[in-house]
Amino acid sequence: MKLNKIKAHLDNLLKLEKFTDYSNNGLQVGNSGDVKRIACGVDASLEFFEAAHAQGANMVICHHGISWGDSLKYITDLNYKRISYLMEHDIALYAAHLPLDAHPRYGNNAQICKALKLQDMTPFGQYGESTIGFTGKLPKAMPYSKFKQQIEKLMQNKLQTMDFGKKTVRTVAVVSGGASAEVAEAGQKNIDVYISGEPTLQGYNLAAEYEINVIFAGHYATETFGVKALGKMLTTKFKIKADFIDFKITY
Repeated sequence: MKLNKIKAHLDNLLKLEKFTDYSNNGLQVGNSGDVKRIACGVDASLEFFEAAHAQGANMVICHHGISWGDSLKYITDLNYKRISYLMEHDIALYAAHLPLDAHPRYGNNAQICKALKLQDMTPFGQYGESTIGFTGKLPKAMPYSKFKQQIEKLMQNKLQTMDFGKKTVRTVAVVSGGASAEVAEAGQKNIDVYISGEPTLQGYNLAAEYEINVIFAGHYATETFGVKALGKMLTTKFKIKADFIDFKITY
């Protein structure tokens, strides 16, 4: 399969041009032009590149790439190691940050909402000029304690929670990754439970003052959903293996 064909499909699907993002989204490192196998992962680390190569992949798709702003201005130290490894093994790197958070079908937040069977979904989570999350309703109200168990099972990760809200919940808002500041928006909209990835002291104080429930399920865990969904889509569309490599990071 030709790399430029996969790139064009992803660029169009994810609507990269609509997002103002610190990540330089899209094809960050090319290869010789052909793709035999794809590996999908959250982070563009050397460990991930090595695992992808061991599987026979010569294209990787990541949520967190290696090109952020002018981070590749100097190709030294870790930049040199990463790019050298990719080039030595003819591995292309495609990254999608905010476009993958926000995508209404394949995005991290949409996939989490789908897993929770949320209904009446609407956009949520203003990030710069983009809205990247969603809010919706559970099929029926349920005890908050039971909902936390459901999230822990879904994420396969230990939760950090701020339990300041209702004991019975129905409305849920989701913004994956590091989005503790959006607790304020959830509080302003009287959401019963807000789900994100990475806790902060700011998030704790906002949850307490707005008197809502907040679940932080791990930055990594909440951002595995999008790359998994992209891999499955590419396997179906292009008849090419596109496996997710999981490092089970708890942060």
